[in-house]
Amino acid sequence: MSSRRFLLPLALLGAALAGCAPTQQTKGPALTATTTISQVSFYPSQAGLRWNYLPDGAIASDVPYVLSSQGPTIFAGQEVQGFLLSGRGADQTSYRQLSGDGVLLLGFRKPGLTVTLTPPWREYPAEGAWAVGLSWQGQSDVRVLSDDGKTNVSGKVSYRYSVLDHRTVAVGGRSYTVWVINRQITDNVGGLFPASQELWFAPYVGEVRTPEALLLASRNFTGG
Repeated sequence: MSSRRFLLPLALLGAALAGCAPTQQTKGPALTATTTISQVSFYPSQAGLRWNYLPDGAIASDVPYVLSSQGPTIFAGQEVQGFLLSGRGADQTSYRQLSGDGVLLLGFRKPGLTVTLTPPWREYPAEGAWAVGLSWQGQSDVRVLSDDGKTNVSGKVSYRYSVLDHRTVAVGGRSYTVWVINRQITDNVGGLFPASQELWFAPYVGEVRTPEALLLASRNFTGG
């Protein structure tokens, strides 16, 4: 009689534990985000936007560089938008101010290192200023500072942009109408930037060809 009293509760406990055991779940599709053109500005900067880039000649299935908009943050005491470039060993966050008046680069961070530009470097002009033959130039004080304080270098960087053409290009099976720009840079802090490079910019899309000669492979928003 006493053994039966113990067997029944143990049987019920086993059933209860079986009911609580986790069940194997089927893996679903990866979570992705898509933003429509009505939510993307002329110079795209909304948090969550993402661009995938590959070197010219790469295979479409290769691991891309990923540029992602991190949204508003503070850099050098000013409100900016952060843009993180990652993948293939890259890890750099650039800090920009974007508006209808253009795009300003205030600096960037790499692991253990911060670079500031004063005054900010003008990357792009006002939205309505684009035209073949347009050019702009400037000079900024550049400071390179390591987190441990062991590196503290200051110097000058000079830049000049020239709009060479407005044409349609095909990249990765898709056509874009782009502004073709030549960028020339000189500095006295060890060549932080490529001396001369061609880039392609498409409104409401972003850079189709970056100053680092990377081509746009895909993005997570439509339009442009």
